[in-house]
Amino acid sequence: MSPSELAEAVRAHALEAIVARGEVTVVVDRAELLGVLERLRADEALALDFLSGLTATDWPERAPRFWVAYELYSMAHRHRLRVKVGLPAENPHVPSVVGLFPTADWHEREAFDFFGVVFDGHPNLRRIMLPDGWEGHPLRKTEEIGGVDTRFKGAFIPPVDRRTSP
Repeated sequence: MSPSELAEAVRAHALEAIVARGEVTVVVDRAELLGVLERLRADEALALDFLSGLTATDWPERAPRFWVAYELYSMAHRHRLRVKVGLPAENPHVPSVVGLFPTADWHEREAFDFFGVVFDGHPNLRRIMLPDGWEGHPLRKTEEIGGVDTRFKGAFIPPVDRRTSP
């Protein structure tokens, strides 16, 4: 199935289907996310039954600020589709898709850890890479570019842009 044919097929399930650079992207509202993903998986002509990845992006100057992208793949038909959901800065919550796609478990935890996106209904939503007491979300564009404060065996190492020579 060509990208344009795939876009036409998914338009029955979602309103916006965009083809760019040979890839198809569907933009859905967060309230519709689970229903759309269920239909895309159940439709035999699409059979988008595998979540190969999930990530987030931060656009602090735009509305919505956060975007969560779900990369779907059809094992039977060998085509791909990206589903995106925009989230406002003041309420970065989206339903967890772990019940539909178990591979989303650690992907959602990583997006929570680094971007602060909350996946409602996740079975174990907690930090995956950073320590439990860590403050902030390092991949948000509002974090310092020079780095973050680091504690190493009791020593304090400031971010690169705040270090001074002895």
